[in-house]
Amino acid sequence: MTTTGGVLRELHRIHQQLSDLRERLDRGPQQVRARTANLTRLEEELAKVQAESKAAHMAADRKQLLLRTGETKIEDLQRKLNAANSNREYQALKDQIAADQMANSVLADEILESFEKVDECQGRITAAQQNLAKGKAELEKAQQQVRDQQESLQSDAARLESELKKVEKNLPAEFRDAYERVVKSKGADAMAALEGETCSGCFHTLTPNLANALRMDRVIFCQTCGRLLYLPEDRSIAGGR
Repeated sequence: MTTTGGVLRELHRIHQQLSDLRERLDRGPQQVRARTANLTRLEEELAKVQAESKAAHMAADRKQLLLRTGETKIEDLQRKLNAANSNREYQALKDQIAADQMANSVLADEILESFEKVDECQGRITAAQQNLAKGKAELEKAQQQVRDQQESLQSDAARLESELKKVEKNLPAEFRDAYERVVKSKGADAMAALEGETCSGCFHTLTPNLANALRMDRVIFCQTCGRLLYLPEDRSIAGGR
């Protein structure tokens, strides 16, 4: 195992584990935010269908009032019809009664449609309430999972960060700045093992000179992707396998 290569190999392992932990730390709050947004959407959907139901009720009430008014008007016209003094007056009243009865018939149909709309809305309200209850349960579950996991994940991340600092101290001083730059740029993808003669990060084949320099424990960057290269644990200095 090469000295610098062994350090890079260990650093790569730690960076990858840290990256995974940080992703998991981020994933929990992201899931909570997604569940919260979903809950807000479900609340809005319930409010919308409740508003539609209220509007349908109000429409039905208005039309029922109009129908009662129309019926009262017809009763009044009927009394006038019975007391008509001429055929002309009689026919005019009869025609008005027929027109008002037609209007009332239309209103009755519209009232029936409004009540059907109310029933439909009630079914949608029930479904929306069930979805909202489910959304609340999912949010509470996500929040509990985050509370259960975050402390352990943060502890593991702190341990790895401490381990990372210790291993970084084994890097040659003249190489530290270059290492920090590539890690800042690429994070956990800053390093890659040499597989055969190929960078395992971008699958670019190294020139023989670069591959030999890596086997001689030189610090080598992939010319294609810029990753720091190291030999796998089963490879040795001077090109052994």
